[in-house]
Amino acid sequence: MLSVALAGKPNAGKSTFYRAATLAEVDVGNYPFTTIDPNRGVSHVRTDCPCLDREERCGDDRCRDGKRYVPIELLDVAGLVPGAHEGRGLGNQFLDALSNADVILNVVDASGGTNAEGEPVEAGSYDPVQDVDFVEEEMDLWLAGIVARNWESVERQSRAPDFDLEDALTELLTGIGASEADVSATLRTVEYPADPKAWTDEDRERLASDLRARSKPIVVVANKADVAPQENLDALREAADIVVPATAEGELALRQAAEAGVVAYDPGDPAFEVVGDVTAQQEAGLERISGVMDEWGGTGVQTALNAAVYDLLDHVTAFPVQNESKWTDGQGNVLPDAFLLPRGSTPTDLAYAVHSDIGDGYLHAVDARARRRIGDDYELAEGDVVKIVSTAT
Repeated sequence: MLSVALAGKPNAGKSTFYRAATLAEVDVGNYPFTTIDPNRGVSHVRTDCPCLDREERCGDDRCRDGKRYVPIELLDVAGLVPGAHEGRGLGNQFLDALSNADVILNVVDASGGTNAEGEPVEAGSYDPVQDVDFVEEEMDLWLAGIVARNWESVERQSRAPDFDLEDALTELLTGIGASEADVSATLRTVEYPADPKAWTDEDRERLASDLRARSKPIVVVANKADVAPQENLDALREAADIVVPATAEGELALRQAAEAGVVAYDPGDPAFEVVGDVTAQQEAGLERISGVMDEWGGTGVQTALNAAVYDLLDHVTAFPVQNESKWTDGQGNVLPDAFLLPRGSTPTDLAYAVHSDIGDGYLHAVDARARRRIGDDYELAEGDVVKIVSTAT
């Protein structure tokens, strides 16, 4: 399962975002380090279900009238403060928890109502753009520090006649969540001395920065955007490649109201409908959320998750089935599974995602929409329904 981690300074709204996206009970407070131990839960990205192309909806419990929710892991950890890479605050605990995350959501207090330490200040008195650079720098320096602490081992290995620097660095860096492909791409991009003894701190920091950008890409969530000055949102959009305005508080209110039967709302919808009795105070709150959604096309929480997985990581959703005519598994369930795979993945990759035995016994695949056999080098597209033929099935 893909892992998405929430990063940011204390009191930016990470735990509210986490609770809204998972409906898990966590501590939420207006003070630094509300979160101490990492919270791990299941959230979802949203896509169109292939059942929209059939006469009837599939009935899967993760499909809501053609809106398909595909599970991902969501990780909420302690907030970063300046100097976190040196262990300040709960820095090492926070950063180490990010090692296995595939993508980062940097939750920023777009209102400017909290300082670098996460302490409340006069609204608009703090520039939230600082939090964009700060999180990247802390992660870069944390990674550079790990490389530096292990550099003596690399130097010792270099004394061997068959020493290969790229192999040594790959072994070191894959141990902290980077893939071999990421390490290889970084080593092709960054200039560095061939002799490990000639490396400087600047060389290690340059290596760490490039590798972090590849292995831990970041989406900026401009949280509390409903109370943020427009100039703050504009500045954040200029400071980062992908910025999603959001109100985690608004999303949490809607999900709780939907559970209570007060509103009709599915995560990621651009609007909601009041279907139950509400007080005057609740009505005013819902009207404020509705105004925000009209402006952004939603609360931004589902948009941020989708942007991380589908846009930044560039994944697609594939649906394996056993019966290519009925789109069912062996028990007759329609479209029972959905897998997130990197763009460029093949039917063989999907087979291994289903189960290693299915992958080992892979014979061929069938496009269930066209009901025709597809090649082993076929690149899966978003929403593909595929029958895997394997000796293990």
